[in-house]
Amino acid sequence: MSALTRRATGKGAAVAARPFHYRGRALCCDGVSLEELAEEHGTPLYVYSAQQIRYRFGLFQEAFAGREATVCYAVKANSSLAILRLLAEMGAGFDIVSGGELERVRRASGQENKAALGRVVFSGAGKQVWEIDAALKAGILLFNVESEAELGLLAERAEALGVRARFALRVNPDVFAETHPYISTGLGSHKFGVEVGLARAIYRRAARSQWLDAAGVSVHIGSQIRAVAPFAAALARVASLVGELRSDGHEIRTVDAGGGLGIDYNDSPTEPKFDAARKVREYAAALGKASAGLGAARLLVEPGRFVVAQAGGLLTRVLVVKKNGAKTFVIVDAAMNDLIRPALYQAHHEILPVAKGRGASAKVDVVGPICESGDFFAHDRAMAKVKAGELVLVLDAGAYGMSESSNYNTRARAAEVLVDGDEASLIRRRETLKELMAAEIL
Repeated sequence: MSALTRRATGKGAAVAARPFHYRGRALCCDGVSLEELAEEHGTPLYVYSAQQIRYRFGLFQEAFAGREATVCYAVKANSSLAILRLLAEMGAGFDIVSGGELERVRRASGQENKAALGRVVFSGAGKQVWEIDAALKAGILLFNVESEAELGLLAERAEALGVRARFALRVNPDVFAETHPYISTGLGSHKFGVEVGLARAIYRRAARSQWLDAAGVSVHIGSQIRAVAPFAAALARVASLVGELRSDGHEIRTVDAGGGLGIDYNDSPTEPKFDAARKVREYAAALGKASAGLGAARLLVEPGRFVVAQAGGLLTRVLVVKKNGAKTFVIVDAAMNDLIRPALYQAHHEILPVAKGRGASAKVDVVGPICESGDFFAHDRAMAKVKAGELVLVLDAGAYGMSESSNYNTRARAAEVLVDGDEASLIRRRETLKELMAAEIL
């Protein structure tokens, strides 16, 4: 087995370090031709590797197998029902941020419905009454509470329904995470959580309610964080708080370390150097050291992007190649409504031609057809020359691609395909114009 190949958790087969590779001169996802998928399902098309998702999630399960821990997939990264079902079958927990995501977990879990719902943690800074009620009725594991006002609302709803609500207060450790400011969440200037110094008094007041169970403490400092030190620093501050809370008489049984472990979007797609297994081991070791004093508390971790980002790509067809002065534009049929990350975060995504180029590369802008200058996938990118009608693949698009997509410009959202070995299944068909307007009243 080569250095670029790993064991596939749950299948017993080898899994490539990246699911997209050239077979001859044709780009494939695992054992399936992307050209054939485009012919069958059209473009834009999201393509995911089931083997890669199993492998990535399995890394976390293996890394934390030696202690009391639950790996809760962050549903917001990619909420496809088929992907949620795949993870539920592996015994995943789920980190949700809305009542809609709770319903997705319910529908995806099948026969394991009750067990899977019992592994759900509900995060988010603005939970509505109907969402809280749905989660209480479902018997979820934990509410990650973000304010004292929310805690009061949770107590009210728990009393109204006659159930006791398990909660963890999300504390803000004021730890800087070197990431995009839009996805950094652990500083005092952010909207999330409560100041760690105020937490002890809030837990003391919460103990007066018979409808609240102070089961844990929660922290989350952001997303796409490549270094493990910030995670360890945040958890160390939480561990200190847990000690104080226990001395106050609170039975703290869980500690939610959040998610946010990042990937390398700049890694070579054909000769990858990013070692996912090593990064997860480093992450687990750092959290293990920081949480050494937590005793029997169950550790919750919430990977999302790390599990699905590099398992997915956005397949799109070139509409036209045009020159404006010194600039060359490759205009494709995918757009910012399909993948907003480059426009919103100035994010980098590698792009490959589906038919491997033979000639010299050229510097181009890869853009979509939407009437916005922000509708782009790459600026001044050196890539193999392509022409109208050919296919290209935007890599590392499995996270925050489809889940952040929209119908801007009245564009139907992309279809989705899940590849498992040499088999491919359509898991979301393309929307029709009739469906886009079905909810409107004229």
